[in-house]
Amino acid sequence: MPILRVMSELGDFLKAKRAALTPHDVGLSGGDRLRRVPGLRREEVAMLADVGVDHYTRLEQGRTTGVSDAVLAAIGRALRLTDDEQAYLQALAKPPARPRFRSESRSTGLPGIDAATGALLDSLTTAPALVLGRRMDILAWNPLAAALFLDFARLPADQRNLVRLVFLDPHIRGLYAHWEAVAVDAVARLRMVAATYPHDKHLTALIGELSVHDDDFRRWWSSHTVKATDQGRKVFDHPVTGPLELDWQALRINARPDQTLVVYTAPLGSPADQALRFLRSWTSVSEPSTA
Repeated sequence: MPILRVMSELGDFLKAKRAALTPHDVGLSGGDRLRRVPGLRREEVAMLADVGVDHYTRLEQGRTTGVSDAVLAAIGRALRLTDDEQAYLQALAKPPARPRFRSESRSTGLPGIDAATGALLDSLTTAPALVLGRRMDILAWNPLAAALFLDFARLPADQRNLVRLVFLDPHIRGLYAHWEAVAVDAVARLRMVAATYPHDKHLTALIGELSVHDDDFRRWWSSHTVKATDQGRKVFDHPVTGPLELDWQALRINARPDQTLVVYTAPLGSPADQALRFLRSWTSVSEPSTA
């Protein structure tokens, strides 16, 4: 993401967060009837954060030179930011230097997985599991994940992206019983990733593609919601098993910090566990596949 884009994202994020608060929310009173727009004024945010108005205004304009962690923390408290939103503000205000990405395909930008991760994936025979890259690209999967979602090997490598499939693939879109909640969460996680890797041209291209082709994505992206969850629960409306409620966890791979192993599980003996057992016996896929 070019530096000018980062500056714009910072300003848009701060404006969105102060527009979402009312004076009453932060303990201020008076003058509401005279307001032309909802939300807090810049002067009120600066007062609540105990920083100069000019200082805050420069930050909202994307001029972050010299801004301290203490000032960012104070602004976060004034705007009632969550921990994830505070981390996002920090990443936008102090973007990382351009890194040297390793072992990525020039055509797709997809890294490979190492042998140890592949062996671990092979050993997971009772739970669907995926290895995701930092952009939520699907780098590898086991047979049960293919049975749960689809056979990713049938897709071109540059289309094996979980967020892209959630929005643009009719099968995956229909697979989630609560699609909107899943999609909103995916956008929020992708926005956090975009701040962490601002120089990733493939990530920028993905965001651009989704913004052009899906109205829902474009609307939710403009809301500036951010989230960095690593566990949760999803309900699938699977064509073979029917409703399937699974817990998921995203486990960081220490050897590749920008890769995660996502595993879907169900309590032993539960209906979902029985459904997974049936799905495992039903699938004809015999070997895990990799990108």
